[in-house]
This record gives sequence, structure tokens and C-alpha cells, in this order.
Amino acid sequence: MDQPRARDDRSYLDHAASSPLRPEAARAMTEVWAMAGNPSSRHGSGRAAKGLLEDARESIAEDLGADPAEVIFTSGGTEAATLAVLGSIGARPERPAYAVSAVEHPAIDGIAVPYRERIELPVGQGGAGFGRVDPIAVADVAPRCSVVSVQWVNNETGIVQPLTDVVAAAHEGGAWIHTDAVQALDTMPVDFAALGLDLLSASAHKFGGPVGVGILLARREAELVPVGAGGGQERRVRSGTVPMALAVGMAAALRAARAEREQRHERDRRWRAQIIEAAQRLPEVEVRGLDGVDGGQQPSILNLGILGAKSEDLLVLLDRAGIDSSAGAACQAGVQRDSHVLAALGIDQARSGSVRLSWGWSTGQADIDRVCAALPDVVAKARAAGAKKVGF
Repeated sequence: MDQPRARDDRSYLDHAASSPLRPEAARAMTEVWAMAGNPSSRHGSGRAAKGLLEDARESIAEDLGADPAEVIFTSGGTEAATLAVLGSIGARPERPAYAVSAVEHPAIDGIAVPYRERIELPVGQGGAGFGRVDPIAVADVAPRCSVVSVQWVNNETGIVQPLTDVVAAAHEGGAWIHTDAVQALDTMPVDFAALGLDLLSASAHKFGGPVGVGILLARREAELVPVGAGGGQERRVRSGTVPMALAVGMAAALRAARAEREQRHERDRRWRAQIIEAAQRLPEVEVRGLDGVDGGQQPSILNLGILGAKSEDLLVLLDRAGIDSSAGAACQAGVQRDSHVLAALGIDQARSGSVRLSWGWSTGQADIDRVCAALPDVVAKARAAGAKKVGF
């Protein structure tokens, strides 16, 4: 594993939004950037490009427990998720509904299909079921649904869904099951076949690959209806020339991420505990997660709620302290708004601000120490700013 790059001036703790490009991916792409040839062409250069593309496909399939024929390259996680859900609905017109959890990423949450009932699966607002879908609720609606979509690891809280039970519940009713695994590929044990999934979507830049490429894993029997027109280059589901160099970079990044997963998990848990300890020394700061539930929490995503502070003030103050963070999903056109995820958890966002800290392959101990040292001053100043805004 390449050593994290030193950053004396800033600490990047927004890996859930995008992770820096891994050196392994950069090297792999550098070797092929200048190659001519469309992978769909039959001449020598095209065949060479096709060979590299298929090597990347096979590498990704091996790392994720899939067959190479099940790997469909896309432009990213959003396109992959859209193809999965809309393609499933189109393929199964006899089923009048589809179901999504209340805490999905906007790529899924925003899908609306005419003449199809959209069923929203609620999540628990307390206890061991906090933030999680109840598999019994999935079983109740599955017989009417073409597809059930449940995000594996939530991008705002890091809460992990009981995916094995959800898959079983969906299949019991004959529904296909899709999971948004964008936050899972570098942190969770992934075996597509063993999990019994029909569809899985992911994006390279979340684990140190390049921006602009993702994958949809689609079981052979899941014959999706294409969403758009074109040449059908990717299993007749996705059209357009696949950017071979980006696919090569994605495969290299995934191989590196999977190799260090277990080692990183222990480190992430240690860093999470360190930040939580620092945060809980401060009054009225809460951790929004499932640390006490076995397998319920992805440790490298930490959502803190700070009573009496505004999210925007917290982010500005952390930024001034040299810490890159966020309040939640970065995929909403830069607009600061209440989080539908936190609303589904029953959190009163008018009373408390949120900050999401997320770390990854390039993070070092100094980054964690910096945020722990900055929190007392940041929280105090954010609360003071919040009090002024409401006239206290």
C-alpha cells in the first residue's frame, strides 16, 4: 500500500464525497492514456483497447465475487443506480410497484416513474433498528414490486443495512434486489454471488479511482430494459464508448482498496473512537450512528449533531481550521438544505447542526488529531453564531 501523502496545511475528511486518486490508479492510467483505438473497433488498436477493457472487467469481477459478464461499466454511481432501478421496472411491467428505503442517496430517492407505485420503506428511529430497514416490511411489499432498492452503507451516517435479511425478504416475494454499494466496496466484505444480489451499483472515485466511471453488477438472469438509445456496448443495457483508461484505473484502485480492507477497518475503528471521545467531552453533542450494534456501523463515516449550532457555520469554521468536511451528501448541486436522511431518523434539524467527517486511504493520524483539537473551538464559535442569528 502506498503511504498517505503528507498535507501539512489541510486535513481532508470528506472521503464519503470523493476520495483522492490512488497512486496505483494513476500509474495504471498513465500507461494507457495515449493508446488509440475504440474498444468496439475490430482493427489492431481497437482489439488492444478491448483487451485492456476486458482485463479491467475481469479484475473487478474477481475482487467482487461476480462473473465478468455481470460487470457493466457506467459513468458513475448515479447512472448505475438509475439503470438498475429503471431497467428493472421496465423489464417487469406486470409488477405495479417498486420500493426504496427512506434513506437512499438522491440518485435513487429522486426516481419517479409514471403509472408505478413508489413504496417508501421507513427506517427505525431508535434502538438496534436505528436507521435500518425492517426486513419484515420488505417481505410485505415485495410481491407487488419489480425491484427493491436498499443502500448498503448510508453516505451521511455510515449506518449499515441488514443486507442479507433484506435480500432474502425481497426474493421471498419475487422482487429483484438492488443495493447502492457506493460507500461499501472498500470497507465491506463484498461477494456479489454469495450475497444473492440481483443488482449492485458503485462509483470508482469513492475508493480512490478516477471520477467519471462506475459499475453496475447485474446478475445474468436480470435482463434489464435499457434506459436510453445507442449502440448497447455494455450488455445492451448501457450505450456509449467505454472510457478504457478510466476502467483500468478503477480496477487498479479497487484491487488496492480490497487488499487493505481488513487492516484499514481496525484503524478506522480506532480513529472513530478517538473523535467520538473528543466530541463527547463537549456538552450536547450526539453521535448519529449504530456503534453498539454488531455490524451496524461503517466506522469511517461519522455524523455528529451539535445542539444550538447551524451546519453551515460548523463547516465554515472547520474549513478555516484547515479541515475539509461536509454536512451530508455532496450530490445536490451545492444547495444546503435539510437532509431527508436525518428527517427519516426523526432528528429535529432546526435544533441542531450536522457535520459529517469521513476518512479513507489517504488519511493519517495527524488529520484525526487536528479535528479532535479543533472541535472545542469550532463548536463554541458555531453555537455563538447560532445564538446571534436567533437573537439570543
